[in-house]
Amino acid sequence: MNELKLNFGFKFEDLFESGKLKELTEKFYGFYETTDKDSFERFKKYRDSLGEGYSEIDISKILIESGRFLDRFIVELFGLSSEAEVLKDSNITEKEILKVRSDFMMKRVFKKYKVADLEQMDFDELNEKVKVIKEILYADYPWKEDEEKATAFMIRDLAEQEQNLRNHLEIMPQGFVLDAELSAKSEKYMNQLKLYEKLEFLSAPAEDKQYKNTAAEQNQKTAFESLKKVLDVIQEWCFSGMYNHHRKHVTHDWVLLRQPANVDYNDLVHNEVETPGIPEKIYGDEESLRRRDGFKLTDKRYDNRQIMGEVEYCVFCHERAKDSCSKGMREKDGASKRNPLGIPLNGCPLCEKISEMHYLKYEGRSIGALSLIMIDNPMCPGTGHRICNDCMKACIYQKQEPVNIPQIETRVLTEVLDLPWGFEIYSLLTRWNPVNVKRPYELPYNGKNVMVVGMGPAGYTLSQYLLNEGFAVVGIDGLKLEHVHKDITGYRDREGKYYPPKPLYDYKTVRDELDKRVFLGFGGVSEYGITVRWDKNFLKVVYMTLARRKHFAVYDGVRFGGTVEIEDAWDMGFDHIAITTGAGKPTMVNIKNNMIRGIRQASDFLMSLQLTGAAKKDSLANLMLQLPAVVIGGGLTAIDTTTEAFAYYPIQVEKFLDRYEIAVADFGEEAIWAIYDEEEKGIAKTFLEHGKEIRAERKRAAAAGEEPDFVPYVRKWGGVTLCYRKSITDSPAYRLNHEEIIKSLEEGIYYWEMISPEEAIQNEFGAIKEMVFRKQIRNADGMYTESDETITIPAKTVIVAAGTSPNVIYEREHPGTFELDERKHFFQTFKMDENRKLVKAEKNETGFFTSYNKFGKYITVYGDNHPRYAGNVVKAMASSKNGYEHVVRIFEGQLQPAKNLILCRM
Repeated sequence: MNELKLNFGFKFEDLFESGKLKELTEKFYGFYETTDKDSFERFKKYRDSLGEGYSEIDISKILIESGRFLDRFIVELFGLSSEAEVLKDSNITEKEILKVRSDFMMKRVFKKYKVADLEQMDFDELNEKVKVIKEILYADYPWKEDEEKATAFMIRDLAEQEQNLRNHLEIMPQGFVLDAELSAKSEKYMNQLKLYEKLEFLSAPAEDKQYKNTAAEQNQKTAFESLKKVLDVIQEWCFSGMYNHHRKHVTHDWVLLRQPANVDYNDLVHNEVETPGIPEKIYGDEESLRRRDGFKLTDKRYDNRQIMGEVEYCVFCHERAKDSCSKGMREKDGASKRNPLGIPLNGCPLCEKISEMHYLKYEGRSIGALSLIMIDNPMCPGTGHRICNDCMKACIYQKQEPVNIPQIETRVLTEVLDLPWGFEIYSLLTRWNPVNVKRPYELPYNGKNVMVVGMGPAGYTLSQYLLNEGFAVVGIDGLKLEHVHKDITGYRDREGKYYPPKPLYDYKTVRDELDKRVFLGFGGVSEYGITVRWDKNFLKVVYMTLARRKHFAVYDGVRFGGTVEIEDAWDMGFDHIAITTGAGKPTMVNIKNNMIRGIRQASDFLMSLQLTGAAKKDSLANLMLQLPAVVIGGGLTAIDTTTEAFAYYPIQVEKFLDRYEIAVADFGEEAIWAIYDEEEKGIAKTFLEHGKEIRAERKRAAAAGEEPDFVPYVRKWGGVTLCYRKSITDSPAYRLNHEEIIKSLEEGIYYWEMISPEEAIQNEFGAIKEMVFRKQIRNADGMYTESDETITIPAKTVIVAAGTSPNVIYEREHPGTFELDERKHFFQTFKMDENRKLVKAEKNETGFFTSYNKFGKYITVYGDNHPRYAGNVVKAMASSKNGYEHVVRIFEGQLQPAKNLILCRM
């Protein structure tokens, strides 16, 4: 049993008390001042002015400086000195490998050779020569454990020898007498030369009269010429290996060999193959296909070496106030620049300190780096890799691949979480972050209570900000929410007695395999919409962090406008309502017979798959999917739906086979078949046949010691095809996040572009059997028109992913409560003026208030229900970051520390 023993005189329970957090802040200031008085004085002036009057460059410098000291302070607070050193040391090797890349690969290999030179290179012959070099010169290097490291260190050693020998030869005149140091180095080179003589492919260099003065001089010349030949072989070996069919499977992830590719905005997806005779039907090339088995995490993320490669690739633009990844790219008039696809380059919606975070990560100070992230994004587990890419779009590299910022952010977070007490460090930083000078620690309870409607990204982020301002927050959600580790989160009993949380030593003990996890229901679209491309354990981190707060409670199965209406909230003692309900009803596509059996909405499919447990192998949840399947749409939800349908089918038929065999053993085959009608018998026979093939493939793969390959089977049975009315390059998914198209093609789906759905054809049982599409023509002006040609595609399942509309159902059910915008689409937004009157926000303005203003109470709106923040997770979170202060202003002059929590009972 690991016991948390904090230093500086603090106990674990102190970390949840506002007064104690204030003391901890003062303790940090004292630590900082004692350690470096000059640096602290700079920080103090910045702190006292709340950053007013400071340039962006000066702010960055101060935050990096203070972040270093906060890193040291937290390390001492939790007693993690040795673990912190391991983090720093883990970067040293990676930096050495990266130096070889920059000094040798970039300047010598990639600069010297082009693809056309491959005709003169024989990789197999070169590989044999390099094998000899390895065996004779570097046999003790870790070739089996870490070939990339061994290769880099071999190159480093040879390049250093070459440079030193060149230096000696350049400065050595005739009759030059070696001093002791040079003699020692010369002896090393002579010993190396003896080894070179064993390399049979090195022919003896011709004698050079210039160096005939002494034998040592000629020997050094011989060594230099031999060394150059060795390096020439290695250069060609490295370059040709990148294109060798067998070798590139070994080195495709090597940071050592990575060179940023140029960006062609009209050709961002490089792994697509056109179907012969049907160029509009695209699929992933064979080499790019990944083997996916069910609903485990499909993307393991970069390792530290790859992350350090991305960090080094960053040019730390904050040093010149050019960090467009954070602030966006601007025209001279202040408007956002747009890339060739027309996407505005606004940068991170949260304005994270990205470049500054990279700087501290490069130094190995992951805790300090995380503290800088959390100034603007305290709920950062909900962002990062495979969630957002606005920062990458606005990266300073616009003509070549951008820095993979989301990967770096997620790595920084996971490095901290994986430390002993790592979850506690993250949890503390949500309540206490002294480098965030505008709110260094949470305020005491102020007696005001806010109801937050919806616990998606906007809802949980708004809750975080309001809690730190001293509000009590009650979240409500229409979904079923599961309890999560009550011992870690703490809880209240029925009498209101509070049981404090217990510290978590090892985050890994609460981390779940995604295909076995309990679906928590918490997180809105992050839970039921986003797929296992993203690690949903991060959602648990957010949930546990909020659930620990004394003045936070969440209730599930509560429908706003049904279970609870506005007047009910006021009667319960709430002072404000924030609507963060997210997306509303799905968009219906105009298709003839669009209500026949077998057609469903993507939101319905994804929720059924992920919230009912249908994705689990041991679940009895009923979710039937037949092949061939067609998904209609061009956005990221359509992409996710297609990949998940593809992955679900093998699980489904294998489960059906297992359950069938159990049922037959219990009741007999005749009794089982007697309960089916003719349509069901046909479906059952197909499922049994396919289930047996999946089982056989799983058995084959196990015997071969490899992952099963279900792609050929699903494709053989009709596959899953994504159909879109425009070209792939004009689709929302391509324009916003083309990486997801690449990843989806790797999983075996088909993508059929430029066809628009017209009619669903039913079979003799009244279910969908095929879809009729009309081909589209793209004109020279980029506009699409219908052709006279139709195409019929077999489809036993059709899933429509055509977007959603804002959730304004309360106004639909209670007319006159809220004013809607001109299109009757969003809530009309308002600003509050100096006289506390609501003024309609103009098109170029951002307001967070709805039209509601009764009894001196107001209702604000965020996320997908806000016209300026609809669209993705990180925008929803940004709405809460930018909007919470408007809630605080409502109660200016009214906020006083309250002795007792006013419980909001429901």
